Order: sequence, then C-alpha cells, then structure tokens
Amino acid sequence: MFKKLTTTLLLSSVLFFAGCSNEEPQNVNDIISTNEYVLTALDNKQYIVKKEGSGFVLKDAKGKVVIFDIFATWCPPCRGAATHLTSLQEKYKDNLIIIGVTIEDSIPNSKLLEFRKTYNANYTLVNSDQNRRLADTIVNELKLGDRYPIPVMALYKDGKYINHFIGSIEEELIENDIKLAIGQ
Repeated sequence: MFKKLTTTLLLSSVLFFAGCSNEEPQNVNDIISTNEYVLTALDNKQYIVKKEGSGFVLKDAKGKVVIFDIFATWCPPCRGAATHLTSLQEKYKDNLIIIGVTIEDSIPNSKLLEFRKTYNANYTLVNSDQNRRLADTIVNELKLGDRYPIPVMALYKDGKYINHFIGSIEEELIENDIKLAIGQ
C-alpha cells in the first residue's frame, strides 16, 4: 500500500511540475510551419505560399506560372520592371500570377498604392510581416547571398523552379520563360 501511494505521489508531482515552466508562451506565428508564408495583399486578400523542396507553391495556383517579384519602392530598376510585369500579367492573365513582395519593413499600404499608381504596377502587391522571411528564403534557395541585389524575379510553376532574373531585364526574356512553362 505504501509503495502504491509513493508511486502515485511521485508520478503526480512529476506531472504537476512538468506542466509548470518559466518559458514564455509561444507566438502564434512561431507555431505555423516555417515552410508556410501568409501574405496579405493591398486588398486584404491572403495568399498562402508553401516551400516544397527547393521550390515554392502558391495555394490555388495549380498549372499557373507564379512570379515572385522581390522589390523595393525606392529602387529604380524595380520601378522600371513594374510596367513590364503589368504587361505580362495582362497578356498571360489566365496562366500567370505575379506577386510583388516588398522587402521594406513596416511600409504603409499608402506608399505601395502610390507605387502602383505611379509605376503602373497592376498586379498583386503584398505587404505582410512575412514578406522579408519569404524573400530571404527564395533568395537563399537561389544562392544569391545575404545582401542580394533587387529586383529579383523568381519564376515557379507548381512548385518547380523555372528561372530567375536579377536587376533590370527585358520583358521578352521573362516572356520566353513564361511561354516555355505554359507550353506555347
């Protein structure tokens, strides 16, 4: 009887003290998979991107080419690329999704709306606390280093890497990769 009581008390104590901890509670975003990114567009629509292997999959974009345009509003080549990306988005609207991922921390949406209007950036622009994490992960997969140049345009289809471009680039070069990916 004494042995049973001692075992029960010991087990109860272990369980009680194991539940007590001085660790801080986890942030909800830390609980989310580190391979998932929730991006919020200027219209508050959310886009979920998952890293699969060395590629990136945009939820609900099966069969479409996805371009992640990593940019900043103050960057002259980024400003120039906006018109080309808009042209491609309009031309391949059924087969292409362009997501502009700003690397500027805590930028107000009004600044991105001004960028859209001034540089004709008529494609999805996201402004989320996860932008930088996604941009850094994409650039890391592309092996561009910690201090990478912008813009970086990374193309994927169904999570498979197609190609990437750095800096100012001719629209026709991006278009050729889009055509190859969609079978035109």
